[in-house]
Amino acid sequence: MFSSSRLLLFITSSVLFLTLCAAAVSVAQAPPVPGLRAGPAVLPPVVPVAGCAQLATADISAAVGAPTHITSATAVQDGKPAPYCEVTGYVEPAIKFEVRLPVGAWTQRFVQTGCGGLCGNLNIRLGNDEGCMPATNGELVLASTDMGHSGGMEGQFGEQNYQLRIDFAYRGVHVTTLAAKALIARFYGQGPKYSYFAGCSDGGREALMEAQRFPNDFNGITAGAPAMNFTTQNTFYHGWNARVNTSTDGKPILTADKLPILHKAIVAKCDADDGLKDGLISNPLACHFDPGVTECKAGQDPSSCLMPEQVRVARDIYAGAHDVDGNKLVLSGPLPGSELAWAGVYIPRSSQDRVMSSMISTGSLKYLVYEKNPPAGYTLADLKFDRETFAATTKLHALYDATDPDLSAFANAGGKLILWHGLADPHISPLNTIAYYTAMEKLMGQPEVDKFARLYLFPGGYHCGGGEGPFDVDLLSAIMAWAERADAPYILMASHSSGGDHDGPPVGVPPGARMPMGPPPGMAGGLPPQGMPMPGAAAKPDRTRPVFPYPLTAKYSGTGSIDDARNFVAGSPEPVPAALLNWLGMGFYAPHYEQWCTGSGTTMSCKPTP
Repeated sequence: MFSSSRLLLFITSSVLFLTLCAAAVSVAQAPPVPGLRAGPAVLPPVVPVAGCAQLATADISAAVGAPTHITSATAVQDGKPAPYCEVTGYVEPAIKFEVRLPVGAWTQRFVQTGCGGLCGNLNIRLGNDEGCMPATNGELVLASTDMGHSGGMEGQFGEQNYQLRIDFAYRGVHVTTLAAKALIARFYGQGPKYSYFAGCSDGGREALMEAQRFPNDFNGITAGAPAMNFTTQNTFYHGWNARVNTSTDGKPILTADKLPILHKAIVAKCDADDGLKDGLISNPLACHFDPGVTECKAGQDPSSCLMPEQVRVARDIYAGAHDVDGNKLVLSGPLPGSELAWAGVYIPRSSQDRVMSSMISTGSLKYLVYEKNPPAGYTLADLKFDRETFAATTKLHALYDATDPDLSAFANAGGKLILWHGLADPHISPLNTIAYYTAMEKLMGQPEVDKFARLYLFPGGYHCGGGEGPFDVDLLSAIMAWAERADAPYILMASHSSGGDHDGPPVGVPPGARMPMGPPPGMAGGLPPQGMPMPGAAAKPDRTRPVFPYPLTAKYSGTGSIDDARNFVAGSPEPVPAALLNWLGMGFYAPHYEQWCTGSGTTMSCKPTP
């Protein structure tokens, strides 16, 4: 993906070049580090020109392009991290939104956050930003939406009115963006200089929808674990995993207490394949593991092994949904190393628990993915895993899915994209994101993609955060530096903190530190040597790692602690073999397949992209 000279520079060098999110760091905050470079641009702060209460009567319908109603505008004096004006409203028919506008200094940046699952709630949560000074200081306008409906994973909104399907698919996020920008202009007397979108899971799908359908909405986008193959992900992937683990009496076969046994066996088999025993499966696609090694033997304590039916379930889950001829209905099942995260998703924690996979697949099948909903008595047991059902289930691919690899309009508008995915994600296989990135390179050409997009994979990382591997990372700093300074990311610093804290800065690395594409003049490219004083080490994560853009990998240098990022260098590229990306939905990665729709009752009228 990168030139041989650039790769050689980072393999042979000994000092990685650091960058902070903050444009400037005072001596009182941290001692200077040689080569430390600013991240985002230095933007002059802007103060409001209107009162918060005045926004309650703002008419922004023309700017949004649809009837828009403000329901409240309230000054939140104790807002975190700083006071803000909270504006709520909705775009007809029912797209609720919330916008938070700093009442003090605003540094001309707007960040919209995505919504997970099937959304249905308003929840502004800015993640992957630890140490980013504009975020830490409360200098950002923030916004989010419920995407046009209320509720959880059941999807009943798709039965009520097909316009709600469209609003969930792509319209809700876009009109919220327009509403937020209109409110910003009213409050500060000017629009944002830079706009960003950050989302994971369905939020990652929303992020790609924006880049594909509305390329001028955002300057920078971070899309994590994107559920871009919505029509197959929420039906065949989760439906298969729930079904194969259900016995004829409706009870679960494989239970959560057996997952550590399975995981321990996989780590024993594949941990050292990357040359380092660190408890992580760094290349799960190269891990050829047979769950049969965990099957109970004569006289063995059944609590220490898997019964034959449990072994079968594990094999089926790894294999992923397929038809009787072996044709893949999804790109893959979860990858080896993800087993501990299966609990609660498709493996119940107890025999009484209903798993997430059953709920989201049943709801999607009953209310969302078919042009005409199935009978009221439809259950997950009615789902057939064959080509005919695949064709019927994906007829609305052009509405819900976000797999268009032609991002030339986004790139031409100056947009920057960071794709990211945990390799131990139980919800969405990382192969989906890899397949999309590969399709982008195939269509647009690797040199063009390299100008505006990166993909980062995190060994041991779960779904959108957490896991056994370092998965706490400041993506907001990276995307801001790229969009505002043309400072393209190369290495991201990731950390892991025990005790469930997934937002702490890396050990010995300044909060918000990020590795750029190339070194500054006169510096080599590698981590600071052991013993160099480093600012921002108040937090104490237990492991740090550099993460290189796909297909590069991080390799242990052979000396020093394996828990310290300083002791890792760029390894050889390990692209996923093309054969592993072959499935029945390969044709989904085509340019300009999108349909643009309007709904009335239980009908939709759609037209293709002009």
